[in-house]
Amino acid sequence: MPSIIYPTTNFAEIEQLCIERGEGVYVYDDRGNQYLEGLAGLWCTSLGHGNEELADAAAEQMRKLAFSHMFGGKTHQIGMDLAEKLAAMLPMDDARIFFGTSGSDANDTHLKILHYYFNVIGKPEKNKIISRERSYHGVSVAAASLTALAPMQTHFDLPVAALGILRTDAPYYYRGAQPGESEIEFVDRIVDKLERLIVEEGPETIAAFIAEPIAGAGGVIVPPVGYYEKVQAVLDRYDILFWADEVITGFGRTGNDFGSTTLGIDKPALMTLAKQMSSGYIPISAAALRGGLYEALVNPSSEVGIFGHGYTYSGHPVACAVAMKTLEIYERDNIFHHAARMGEYLQKRLREFADHPLVGEVRGAGLIAAIELVANKTTRQAFEGGDVGKFVQQACQDNGLIIRVMAGSTVAFCPPLIINQAQVDELIEKMSSALEQTLDFVTRGNLLLA
Repeated sequence: MPSIIYPTTNFAEIEQLCIERGEGVYVYDDRGNQYLEGLAGLWCTSLGHGNEELADAAAEQMRKLAFSHMFGGKTHQIGMDLAEKLAAMLPMDDARIFFGTSGSDANDTHLKILHYYFNVIGKPEKNKIISRERSYHGVSVAAASLTALAPMQTHFDLPVAALGILRTDAPYYYRGAQPGESEIEFVDRIVDKLERLIVEEGPETIAAFIAEPIAGAGGVIVPPVGYYEKVQAVLDRYDILFWADEVITGFGRTGNDFGSTTLGIDKPALMTLAKQMSSGYIPISAAALRGGLYEALVNPSSEVGIFGHGYTYSGHPVACAVAMKTLEIYERDNIFHHAARMGEYLQKRLREFADHPLVGEVRGAGLIAAIELVANKTTRQAFEGGDVGKFVQQACQDNGLIIRVMAGSTVAFCPPLIINQAQVDELIEKMSSALEQTLDFVTRGNLLLA
């Protein structure tokens, strides 16, 4: 038995693929096989593998200042510079930045800050958070409680109720629409349900509404047009803060700087950032909040003596240096514009699969997308169990393409932002072969439903 405990893994199916090295949009296993990275690692290696500038930035910073904490008045220039750079980029008024190492801890930070903020302004009862079904916000205790995916909650006894976390509908038109319901009608219905939830719970008890602009691990769910505009109108009416979890959708993934820009989310009060902030080269995250929220914390923290929250590696100088160089490359090389062009091409090519017998829906924006496989295209009946999803994922891998299957039989795509047109074509070709193999598997097993 191995000594390592693997994350987010079936412990009965470990060590199936050992990745040894990477170059550009490709990775190679310990047998020398090449794979196109169709998920950018875990939605994060935006600049691909082997970027010498990022390696040099890390090495240079390690030689200059390998570590220094930010507790008790200490700071360092690279951390301050990165915070200023992010604040200038974010679609948020007077953004203030708290650094961590993962999206999970950044969401925990936000949850704690919300409690702190409403306590110190005299509204301690305003402590509930509305999260959506099929959402993913991390796996630490608080972040996993915000998450609404069964595998992340089963057996863990998470304090969902104790943390005041409420659930509302996912904007998942393909699965959530009633017969004959248009996208506009669907949006109006679920937003009306959201408002009724707020009224029933009492708006004076609800602090924030958290949402991924495009839900990632829940199946790459792209809300219908108008959804966020109507949600924000409701939140504004009841003085509830919008909390945008941009861990996956931030930094060019959707073809714009942030998913909030693409989806029309107007100046969220809080934003969670990680993954592509450093192209996944080193762990770093940011909990960003509107300046007015931060200002309310200053005097109370002085009265206590400190703001009693922080991590040893908050603002780690090496991580900050790599993130700073990543943002510099994004800007210098016009990466977001490139991602928008390649994203448009990827979405067009993926939609060529729309008429395939197994494909229920193709969806996405920019360089994030999904193909949902179904047992019956007419009724949208899903495949039972995980056999089809497991098969297509292995078929892709056998064809030299790494993707991720989630939510049963939904194939997710999220290649590095540096992918070129020929490599998109390669991805499509490999996916096409895997789909045909999967159709043969499904046909032989009589899994298609009439």
